[in-house]
Amino acid sequence: MDDKVYKSEHGAGQSAAGFVRVRGAREHNLKNVDVDIPRDALVVFTGVSGSGKSSLAFGTLYAEAQRRYLESVSPYARRLFHQMAVPEVDDVEGLPPAVALQQQRGSPTTRSSVGSVTTLSNLLRMLYSRAGDYPKSQPLLYAESFSPNSAEGACPKCHGLGRVYDVTERSMVPDDTLTIRERAIAAWPTAWHGQNLRDILTTLGYDIDTPWRELPRKTRNWILFTDEQPTVPVYAGYDLKEVQRALRRKEEPSYQGTFTGARRYVIETFANTTSAMMKKRVSQFMLSTECSACHGKRLKPEALSVKFAGMDIADMARLPLKQLLALMQPYRGGKAGRQDAHPEKAIVVQRIAQDLSARLGVLLDLGLGYLTLERSTPTLSPGELQRLRLATQVRSNLFGVVYVLDEPSAGLHPSDTEALLRALDRLKAAGNSLFVVEHELDVVRHADWIVDVGPDAGWHGGEILYSGPIDGLRSVERSRTAKYLFGRAVAARQKQRSPQGWLKLNDVTRNNLRGIDAAFPLGVLTSVTGVSGSGKSSLVSQFLVAALSAHFGQSHASDDDEDVLERAPVETSSGKITEGLDRLKRLVIVDQKPIGRTPRSNLATYTGLFDDVRKLFARTKEARRRRFDAGRFSFNLPKGRCPNCQGEGFVCVELLFLPSVYAPCPACQGARYNSETLQIKLNGKSIADVLRMTVDEAHAFFADDAHIARSLDVIRQVGLGYIRLGQPATELSGGEAQRVKLATELQRTQRAGSIYVLDEPTTGLHPSDVEKLIAQLDGLVQAGSTVIVVEHDMSVVAASDWVIDIGPGAGDEGGQVVAVGTPTEVARHATSLTAPYLARALKQYGPGRASS
Repeated sequence: MDDKVYKSEHGAGQSAAGFVRVRGAREHNLKNVDVDIPRDALVVFTGVSGSGKSSLAFGTLYAEAQRRYLESVSPYARRLFHQMAVPEVDDVEGLPPAVALQQQRGSPTTRSSVGSVTTLSNLLRMLYSRAGDYPKSQPLLYAESFSPNSAEGACPKCHGLGRVYDVTERSMVPDDTLTIRERAIAAWPTAWHGQNLRDILTTLGYDIDTPWRELPRKTRNWILFTDEQPTVPVYAGYDLKEVQRALRRKEEPSYQGTFTGARRYVIETFANTTSAMMKKRVSQFMLSTECSACHGKRLKPEALSVKFAGMDIADMARLPLKQLLALMQPYRGGKAGRQDAHPEKAIVVQRIAQDLSARLGVLLDLGLGYLTLERSTPTLSPGELQRLRLATQVRSNLFGVVYVLDEPSAGLHPSDTEALLRALDRLKAAGNSLFVVEHELDVVRHADWIVDVGPDAGWHGGEILYSGPIDGLRSVERSRTAKYLFGRAVAARQKQRSPQGWLKLNDVTRNNLRGIDAAFPLGVLTSVTGVSGSGKSSLVSQFLVAALSAHFGQSHASDDDEDVLERAPVETSSGKITEGLDRLKRLVIVDQKPIGRTPRSNLATYTGLFDDVRKLFARTKEARRRRFDAGRFSFNLPKGRCPNCQGEGFVCVELLFLPSVYAPCPACQGARYNSETLQIKLNGKSIADVLRMTVDEAHAFFADDAHIARSLDVIRQVGLGYIRLGQPATELSGGEAQRVKLATELQRTQRAGSIYVLDEPTTGLHPSDVEKLIAQLDGLVQAGSTVIVVEHDMSVVAASDWVIDIGPGAGDEGGQVVAVGTPTEVARHATSLTAPYLARALKQYGPGRASS
């Protein structure tokens, strides 16, 4: 990079040509910053978690680029976009059109797949439509007929899902020794509604006190499967004889009740409820089986009868991308499969094979050759999904665009990061600019230009510490990034711990794991490593978690917002834990799922801290005089909250063609509470004032309350001192949510015998925050727990007591235990892809664990 052209913003006389000039950026915690960023370069935004990097890259630059683009389209078209809020910035000059590649998943549905995200499925459908081998007398099918998501192609029995769903007597009545009164019909609702249905049965003359298995089959079938809905008088609490007597005497009933059969209740509730909890409850009574018409292939028979290279389109979509590329290679030259009778077919095959091969080549280069086209997006990691989108952009041949990427190295093994950098270089070489928010030091070192934001998180950040070529960051003393980038930060290491026993797994089969054995040491910190797709998560986050959940009787369910009917069927999983369960008392999964799905959930409510704070306010002299209890200080209860915004703190103004505007509530000015509640003060602060405090500020404010101060101190130790107590859960990143959960666990006094499972906990963390995380994991082990992390960050692996390396490759080329032992032992392993990167980390950090 020519330093004469690209100068640090702290240098003088910089020309505006070739730069994006930002003036007065105030989004989130940005402190009215000015910065100049070069175009046609790889620019990396660095800084600790929460410093303001994303606020600058996404909240300001991308949001402004999107706003300008949407101003050029019709008002109607704007409604079709998810519009970001208008950024708080005075001026942005020289900003080209922008494309954002974020880690957001979109709605989880099996109808979205690798093939649809990359548009490779469209090419494959065209190939089968125009050049497939049709049975004699079958007419030509259009490409839509090869899509399970279209009416033309979807199997009519399963509607393109590949599976059918129903309820049976066994699924709705799991224990037939119970009576109806004893809730034999488990599928019926609990509480009053269930009692109502039982009372209606009594009025209809059915015996609800005889064991289910002893009732006549005709009776059982009617109760479960009837579509009749008779309305009858209900005499609450009466038994059968008392109801019959009341009917003869024509007594006044408690009310009129309408009957609903158990199957009808399950199906209608699932189809119509808006409650994720209710949908989840009734879905457990629905059985899923492979569709007998299409045998799970999701298409009509006409489409499945068309073959190419001897396979139908569903079989081809099940090939790993690496195999698909090998299959297409012979057709690129136009010779393979040539038919002199149909020369136009040869041309079609050649053109499509060339395009498919070129697109597949990019995907393989990004380390995704183990995926299949039919793989549904809910089963992909955010990193995999982002790389799929990146591969699509590499092939788009756009010019003069700014690509804004959110941690593209997330979920990547160090060996895969090299392929990622090659893809970024291709986009830059095509005449584009890349603005990348990133923590991975190998990506940072590859940058042409660094924008370092900080120095710390939240309100202690939001400044531009440096903007310029990478070497210039060396002299910036306030930069947290510089210390790690130039090797000045080396954590002290201590002696490794020895296992206190073993948790042994035998004959584990799941996804690409085929009958493997594995042993996890107890009482230490273990890292499970391997390239992306090697089988790490299949072993730990899926099999091990499911087996331990079953042992402890804990729920291990999928996301609440996932469409249960469209959930990808769980692949057959087998294996067992043969040793070590007697040494464990509980399982704790510390994942990156949100701590709440609405703005009403926040750090204070999730950790339980807010309960203690509300009790303190209720104990004040003025609160006792007014007889205000702790509930008065909850913004979720009518008695204390603002009636205008109902405790939200803001009101939403819908603007038809523009992004919705959120404004502070005019009644409470954003305080969330009514005036009477806000009059109660604790050391001069109202409950709203406390919610506005950061964790650091609250720690000083509640210094005299040992219990609250200890809780806040634990949250500070995991690096979240900058977060406001009342900051909505929806504003927290995945990494922040995970650390909130970790802090909640660290507050427990009894942790001995617990086993903690974390899947890539360093995602979204700056190296300085990773050090804090290692110290916390170390504390869990010191307290007598077992910690298992699936991890790519070599500083964490180097700090572990034990390493299990899975591989050697991805997909079918992985699924084996390659190496086990201490970090030093694994680093010497000849065939492990992890070994050279671990060896490099050990050279920097030394073996053992980080000391806090």
